[in-house]
Amino acid sequence: MREEILIKKLQEGEEGALDQLVQTYYPEILRYCIWHAPDPHLAEDAAQETFLKTIKYLGACRFSGKLKAFLYKVALNTCRDMQKSKWAKRVSLDKLETQLPYQEKGFSEAEETLAIRAYVRELDQLSSEIVLLRFRQNLKLREISEVTGLPIRTVQSKLRAALKRIKQELEGGNQNE
Repeated sequence: MREEILIKKLQEGEEGALDQLVQTYYPEILRYCIWHAPDPHLAEDAAQETFLKTIKYLGACRFSGKLKAFLYKVALNTCRDMQKSKWAKRVSLDKLETQLPYQEKGFSEAEETLAIRAYVRELDQLSSEIVLLRFRQNLKLREISEVTGLPIRTVQSKLRAALKRIKQELEGGNQNE
């Protein structure tokens, strides 16, 4: 119900509605864009562009649906567009690891996060996106279905297969140590 009121306010151009939209969803969308961007500044650009496009689309058409899923769909498309044009060079995980000069509190957690991120990035693009939306952004399967345009059963099976592959990679990595 609250989303519907916010959408209506946005479509009517009511002052404060944009601030409310950004305040509610910006941290989630930025976190999502950081996953896709090679650096935080480009992620901020992508997040801002996502909100600008969302306002444009909401004003241009009669919107019906879930605003959160719509924002993620716009963010996904924005990140893909920016990858094609602006993000020609991605930061490698090797380079990222060398930028951690000393061990401090939380270092092993960060190291583990980098390893999991590497396994997720080895998945095909769609599976990687589904894992990201489910576990990094905490979207429900129904919302992921709306973002990706896939049937919910397909989302479930792709998620299950991706998690199985990551588990195999993690177990394989532990056996080699």
